[in-house]
Amino acid sequence: MGKRGGRHFPATRCPVNVWSIMVPATRRASLPAMTAPLPPDAAPPVPTARGPVRERAPLPDVLRGVALLGIVLVNAQDFAGLREWTQTGLDRAVQVLTDVLANGRFISIFAMLFGWGAAGLLQKQGLGVFLRRHLALLAVGSLHFVLVWHGDIISLYAVLASLLLATARLTVRGLLTLAAVLGAWWLGLGLLEGFAALAQGLEAGRFTGLPALFAGQSYPQVVSGRVAEFLGDLIGGSLYNGAWLLALFCVGAAAGRVGLLLRPHEHPRLLRGLALWGLLTGLPLGILLAWLNTRGDYASGLLAIPVRMGGGLASALGYVGLIGLLTVRDRLGPLRAFAAGGRVAMSNYISQSLIMTAIFYPYAGAQFGQWGAAAAVGLALTVGLIQLPISAWWLRRFGTGPLEWLVRRVVYWKV
Repeated sequence: MGKRGGRHFPATRCPVNVWSIMVPATRRASLPAMTAPLPPDAAPPVPTARGPVRERAPLPDVLRGVALLGIVLVNAQDFAGLREWTQTGLDRAVQVLTDVLANGRFISIFAMLFGWGAAGLLQKQGLGVFLRRHLALLAVGSLHFVLVWHGDIISLYAVLASLLLATARLTVRGLLTLAAVLGAWWLGLGLLEGFAALAQGLEAGRFTGLPALFAGQSYPQVVSGRVAEFLGDLIGGSLYNGAWLLALFCVGAAAGRVGLLLRPHEHPRLLRGLALWGLLTGLPLGILLAWLNTRGDYASGLLAIPVRMGGGLASALGYVGLIGLLTVRDRLGPLRAFAAGGRVAMSNYISQSLIMTAIFYPYAGAQFGQWGAAAAVGLALTVGLIQLPISAWWLRRFGTGPLEWLVRRVVYWKV
């Protein structure tokens, strides 16, 4: 779990009793027709007229767009080649804010949304479309890893999505039970490993998870190194993170079963519970993570992993609850701008990698290891925000993102 924004991230038990809230028969409010709970690249391709698109449920796209911005803020550490525990002054202040508010938080939202979309796709489109889509995502993610950045998550998600096939017949209670068991087991093992290292007083330095880059390294050299790493990294990441990510996927699938994201107006009590207990749990754990990330010893690095992901899930659920309540009250305001970014999330995600590696990697801008957290996170924030109006313009012009268009055509045999 050494990579910050790449393969090493996973969901924890929800601090509110979701069983008693998500399972009851809820009243069916009279709402305008919304699109099916599918990811942006999964709906069957249809002729798209230029201009405004058909009405969509806003919450999933807004969450996806917000998560994408938060992910690039955290990934900036890896792109720039900085070590958290070496930051001082303003850089340390920015690092602390990133750890408390973003680290592990937005990647958890992204993973839950992936599970929500994948489970909905399997239910509505069937096994054939489900398998073709994830094979297409595996191809996209593999190329992203090899050609652009070692922290790709798309290929890992595509492989682990196959585990959702075993959960297709589970009830909401069953999905949440499985998520709780897997999450508690994964977090428990991480804590045991960390405390064991602490008790042994290991003097080894902290691992970084950063790519092995050096000045003057050419693009072919970097790519050849990633080719050699890819399969082992994918298999190792699947084994290490599989239980945790399946837990996150199951939480997302459960949310899809009860209509939490498409019909948030039916679930104000659940959203309030998530917002309250998620943030009350996640923020203290974020502070603990920030403290651990000021320490350069091996044990602190190990303990930071379960603290990051457990607190990350709690805060992620809190953010979902908070944004869901704003949706219910029709007070999304400026957050609506994130919906456009969320609708072209895959294209934006890979664009972020292209821009950031072009600035930092030795075959281009060669700034790797030269920037502190303040400058790196500031750059990432600028890139993420600039993507929002570009995404809105692109959608008005073309109706879907370029990679989303490509995956749809491959999945539905229209290439």
